[in-house]
Amino acid sequence: MTESMTENRKTEKLFYQDSHLKEFEARVTACEKNGEHFETELDRTAFFPEGGGQYADTGKLGGARVLDVQERNGRILHITDGPLTPGETVRGQIDWDERFMKMQQHTGEHIVSGLVHAKFGYNNVGFHLGSEDCTMDFDGEITPEELEEIERKANRAVWENLEVQVLYPSEDELEQMEYRSKIEIEGQVRIVVIPGYDVCACCAPHVERTGEIGLIKLTGAQRYKGGVRVTMLCGVRALADYEVKQKQAGEISALLCAKQNEIADAVEHLREECSELKREIAEKERQLVSCRADMIPDGEEVVCVFSKEIQGDSMRALMNRILEKERILCAVFSGDGSGEYRYVIGSRKTDLRGIVKEFNAAFSGRGGGRPEMVQGTAKGGESEIREWILEKAGKM
Repeated sequence: MTESMTENRKTEKLFYQDSHLKEFEARVTACEKNGEHFETELDRTAFFPEGGGQYADTGKLGGARVLDVQERNGRILHITDGPLTPGETVRGQIDWDERFMKMQQHTGEHIVSGLVHAKFGYNNVGFHLGSEDCTMDFDGEITPEELEEIERKANRAVWENLEVQVLYPSEDELEQMEYRSKIEIEGQVRIVVIPGYDVCACCAPHVERTGEIGLIKLTGAQRYKGGVRVTMLCGVRALADYEVKQKQAGEISALLCAKQNEIADAVEHLREECSELKREIAEKERQLVSCRADMIPDGEEVVCVFSKEIQGDSMRALMNRILEKERILCAVFSGDGSGEYRYVIGSRKTDLRGIVKEFNAAFSGRGGGRPEMVQGTAKGGESEIREWILEKAGKM
């Protein structure tokens, strides 16, 4: 295809004429099958293609569903789930709620990025408008307190309900203009202006006035490539996020019998109570270990202990306490009566690694360890396991 033919087939971009256009009519200029879908071209469209960190619009064209939109050399390709006939006039319908939500996020990003640039001189080096949130990567660090200030100022811009202006400056005007995202762009540069807050080159549709954004909420920040990645929700997304968090706060409030604005203090109090209980339990476990160890007769050289109460690190503590009295071997098993056990076996007189392989084979076990101590899991009856341990230890 020659350059002049490509130029003739460029699509008229209605989304630049009216960002709030929900429905339109257009003529199908081409439709080609590509895999399972079709690439449909129109003489004009209100569907915004993927670009500028923003994913494409979706909706309907005639009887087909628009799944994606891409731009190639000025031609906008609508990826549809069915064919359309070249030459026919079709009605297009944008998924408006989705488009409006994206415009809220994108215009909110301009306000926040403009404020960050004005205060710190940082650039937004990575903008991504995803299906769940919006992220902005700034090439410098920003403290949580500074982000709170940026958020307050950004929402002030919303409340001022400023007109979002779109400019198409000449090359001479562009050279004299101060704006963000000043990169080499072929053809006409489109400038989006939010008076007093931001001037930036941008290809995406925006709300007409900042009041349409509704709310700007910075929900998170983390260090990223020497700067900071900020997560943001605007408008309908911010409201949905608030609704979820309010519901969760209400449920936690009810569980803790505390007012919603006091749940952090209630959780801290609960954490302190849990810590104190853990300390008490640990002390009781130490006493239990000591008591169980003292119950073993001094002359018993091979000791096999089964317990429901002694678990975790206490099993090893009991084993070590029992081995202090020059015994040949000590095996501690912890289970709930179902026939499945966790075990710790120790000896200061023999290498246990060979024995544990035989034990695991006999009792569907898994585990291993060092010459003086092995641990793992096994299945079997208490009497069978005890008999096996005593028999093997007697041959040492």
